Amino acid sequence: MSLLAIGINHNTASVELREKVAFGPEKLKDALKQLSTNSSVNGGVILSTCNRTEVYCDVKNTSKNKIIEWLSQFHDVKLEDIKPSLYLHEEQAAIRHLMRVSCGLDSLVLGEPQILGQVKQAYADSREQRAVDPALEKLFQKAFSVAKRVRTETEIGGHAVSVAYAACTLAKHIFESLEDATVLLVGAGETIELVAKHLASHNCKRIIVANRTKERALGLAEEFGGEVITLNEIPDYLPAADIVISSTASPLPIIGKGMVETALKARRHQPMLLVDIAVPRDIESQVGELSDVYLYSVDDLQSIVDSNMEQRKVEAIQAEAIVSEESASFMTWLRSLQAVDSIREYRQNANDIREELLTKSLQALETGADPEKLLIELSNKLTNKLIHAPTRALQSAAEQGEPAKLAVIRESLGLDDPKIIS
Repeated sequence: MSLLAIGINHNTASVELREKVAFGPEKLKDALKQLSTNSSVNGGVILSTCNRTEVYCDVKNTSKNKIIEWLSQFHDVKLEDIKPSLYLHEEQAAIRHLMRVSCGLDSLVLGEPQILGQVKQAYADSREQRAVDPALEKLFQKAFSVAKRVRTETEIGGHAVSVAYAACTLAKHIFESLEDATVLLVGAGETIELVAKHLASHNCKRIIVANRTKERALGLAEEFGGEVITLNEIPDYLPAADIVISSTASPLPIIGKGMVETALKARRHQPMLLVDIAVPRDIESQVGELSDVYLYSVDDLQSIVDSNMEQRKVEAIQAEAIVSEESASFMTWLRSLQAVDSIREYRQNANDIREELLTKSLQALETGADPEKLLIELSNKLTNKLIHAPTRALQSAAEQGEPAKLAVIRESLGLDDPKIIS
């Protein structure tokens, strides 16, 4: 039994190569079946995301080259094209790698939490195809518990490292609760969609999506129970907005100082948070001169993101220490299983010898042989049979000039135990 982790990721391979070796839903089932029926593999789990493709295996003996060849053949990619980008981890290094991946320590964005869900899904898919063996079962369960420990004992996931998330974090700091807040989202692109997802998790009272065309924003608004308006309608809805987050591709500002002044009067100067994450800007910089307005630009948010990323790097040091400790502990347990198998096999072998000699002695006793002579013969034969293999091992180590091996054998036979003096 040997644990392997073989794969490519954003650090080792281009997007083009990652696309070629990705296991989409239509390929995954067949791939897992092939792995589970491979004669050199006891079990396998395939993790495939936009940033990585990895195969975790419990293999018989040393079958790493066979797994690499299988990966190449399955995706019809030349071995010479894929090999330079592959990394391979064995035993404790494979254990540690899976734990680091699960904790977000190997992610493009340090500490991102989504990867743990992806690892769990990969494990579930493999279990569904009955491709998980006991060793991988224990390994993945341990990786999940380590990820939970890292999240509990460190703050690696507690700092916003995307502009969209930073904008929502900022809103939470300024408004104690977002449940009574009305949010106006200007634009309907990817960034605004991410903002909407983060805000929706905080149960905002009202979400309004403003876009140049209502059709483009309709799907986004429906997903989060929001309303849709056009950009021309913003002045009418701005007084109701406690939070405005804007990200469009407009070449000119959409929200000006005068528009915000009018809205503040209608709000009786209740504070407003405006976050402009567009380049060029959607909100005139002069808006920041107004009282009761908090205006943040994309540069302000980026400085928050950069600061938080540095904090995550500090937290990652503690997380790495946890992973090192847990991977070493798991490897110790794994090695102990190998000892259990060896002990069971050794005991069974000794018992077989005993049974064989005892049966022969009992048969001789039934034919009238001398019991005393039989006992002496049984004890001699049993002793000789049991010490035969250790004796050969001692002789071989001595003849080959291997003192370290000789010392291990002597210790295992109890020859170097200190004598008890009464």
